[in-house]
Amino acid sequence: MKTGKNKKWMLIILPAAVAMLFGVFAEQMTKGESETSQKESETVERVEIMQEESETNTGKYADTSSYEELDELYKEYFMLGTGCEAIDHWNNQLAEIGNPEKEALISRMYNSITFGNEFKPAYNFDASSETLFTVDFAAEELLDWAKENGVKVRGHVLVWHAQVNPSIFAKDFKAYSGGNLTVSDTDVLDEDCLVSREVLLERLKTYIYGVLEYTYRNGYADIIYAWDVVNEAIMEDGSYRKTKFYEILGKEYIPYAFQCAHEADPEAELYYNDYGMNVPGRRDSVAALVRSLKEKGIRIDAVGMQGHMGMDYPTVEDFEKSLLAFAATGAKVMITEWDMSALPTVSHTANISDTAAYRKALNPYPETLPDSVSRIWNARMKSFFDLF
Repeated sequence: MKTGKNKKWMLIILPAAVAMLFGVFAEQMTKGESETSQKESETVERVEIMQEESETNTGKYADTSSYEELDELYKEYFMLGTGCEAIDHWNNQLAEIGNPEKEALISRMYNSITFGNEFKPAYNFDASSETLFTVDFAAEELLDWAKENGVKVRGHVLVWHAQVNPSIFAKDFKAYSGGNLTVSDTDVLDEDCLVSREVLLERLKTYIYGVLEYTYRNGYADIIYAWDVVNEAIMEDGSYRKTKFYEILGKEYIPYAFQCAHEADPEAELYYNDYGMNVPGRRDSVAALVRSLKEKGIRIDAVGMQGHMGMDYPTVEDFEKSLLAFAATGAKVMITEWDMSALPTVSHTANISDTAAYRKALNPYPETLPDSVSRIWNARMKSFFDLF
């Protein structure tokens, strides 16, 4: 295939897989499967497991000063980005911002970052605020770092069924499950506590406006070039995910969210982002969604194809089919959240609760990755990079 210079898509790579592909080893791959429903307790558990496994590597960083800067190397083709988090968010010492070595690596190698959790609604929705938004302190820390270092930001995410405060769906902002107050995004909410369609539409608009107006008021709009407006709304069979947004608003909540985002920030690029995009059912429905938005005159600039991969899935051919299908809609294509596990496949989803493969008991390479596996991993990564 010809190089990306002649294609209709751009590329953002998340997290640090490309740096590893070119020989940069900055501790461990810490951004494995990172999406869909999760509880904070599961995240904390995962962090503790990985902290324990990485104790022997603490402070051991490869000297990358002689490596070519990746963003400069590929600036004529596409943007290169990485996912990052602030140590201050969950006091996660494996996070990037707050670690001088990792900060230096990011500022040298990438021209875009995406926040791992800090901009998600669960940490910024505020029922007591007139705008329903109060910025998470760690999100502001990341924004300030990006501005100071001249790195662009892809906003993630405005509307998502997971990591959302369920009070947005509830009367008087009080969500009940089984008669008990809850703040969990995974609890089944009692029907009699749910708001009407009209109320949720107004709240959704208020929140989206609140987020984007905050970026303008505080001087961040010039570094946030795009937003994931809606995340993971389509199932593998092509049906809409039965979220509370869908149950109360129907499938029109997606064009509504895109329209609100465009009204709030006419300059920002707007994306739809999902995982498992090589699956035909999801591929066809997402392509149809993009065409529908364009036909209605609603702005959508790109499709984000999450690149959660294993050694045995997806095939390059299937991934290419989806990439071409999305490009054919006239939208750009972003390769987002790109990571490839060398560990045995646990799940093809992006669910953080499926990350049991990180546990020592299921890790066949607790000390080091064998050269034979490393060579296969490198070759597979290169085959995808050649595609892009």
